[in-house]
Parts: sequence; C-alpha cells; structure tokens
Amino acid sequence: MTSATTGMQQAILAGGCFWCTEAVLKDVRGVQKIESGYIGGHTPNPDYRSVCNGSTGHAEAVRVTFDPALVSYKDLLGLFFATHDPTSLNRQGADVGTQYRSAVFPLTPEQEAQTREVIADLTAQDVFGKPIVTTIEPAGEFFLAEDYHQNYYENNPRQPYCMAVIAPKVSKMRQYYSDRLRA
Repeated sequence: MTSATTGMQQAILAGGCFWCTEAVLKDVRGVQKIESGYIGGHTPNPDYRSVCNGSTGHAEAVRVTFDPALVSYKDLLGLFFATHDPTSLNRQGADVGTQYRSAVFPLTPEQEAQTREVIADLTAQDVFGKPIVTTIEPAGEFFLAEDYHQNYYENNPRQPYCMAVIAPKVSKMRQYYSDRLRA
C-alpha cells in the first residue's frame, strides 16, 4: 500500500514473536515506523491474552511503514526471511501455535507477486535446507497490540526473553546487515 501524499508504503509481516520482528527491522534505513499487532484471525478486537491462547486465529505481526526510495519491499522480505526461521510450521523457538506462524500479508497484487518470487528464489537456492512454510495470506484488518508491546525490546532490554531470544537476532542483523541500517 502506498500513501499518495508521502510516498510511503506498508508491509505486514509475521515472523513468530512480534517483539523480535519489530526489533530486527526497526533500524533498517528507510523504515519509518513499525507497529506490533495482530492479523489473520476471526475474532474482532483481539487482545494479547486471547491471541496467545491460540483461539483467535491471529498471528503476531508487524506493520512496517517504509520509504521505497530507501528500502524496497523485496529487501524487507530478504531481511525478514534472514532473521527468523521460515521452515518451522507454527513455531519460532519455544513459541508454539498458529499465532507464531511465519506469514506475509501482502497489501497489493505487486507485493503478493514479489513475495511469491522471493520464496521461489530462496527455495530454488535451497537457502534453508528445508522447505519454506511461510504462508501468504489475505491482509484483513490489522489490530494494534497493546501499548506495552510497542518498542518492547527497546523498552525491556534486560527482560530474560529479550536477552535470550531477541538480542541474538538483533546482533545478527547488526553483524551481517550493517550496510542496511541507519547510521
């Protein structure tokens, strides 16, 4: 989706824990805003507790607002696939359930085509050594997560989950993709 007044676009990505996906993408050059939330379910106005128990069908996801002149949608997809496990069905690490699925929610036909192309390229190159199980799902309504989930890693760097799970992903991003980060 493109905003006619700003030229900004949006992407919705679910890579398991939204705290992780937000933390690894927030410092990418061209990313203007990241919001954690829920998408892809059947319950109106889901909350964290109901999403976590798996009864709503929603995935934890992030909505990324980005400047395509600085980072393309395909580049965001590349970083997304490089910083989570797209081969684990309905799980990321110890987080298990459909709410932690790897999924992309394209907002335009072009995004859908590019997502399919990236997955096909990664599959053809056998990048992960296992089949990619990331789903491509219709982008229904995106529900913002509660305020305390926004900028979670930045606000809670010493929380045990952040130290054990998120920090290594952020470190990997900084080590291998430093050329894509804001200075």
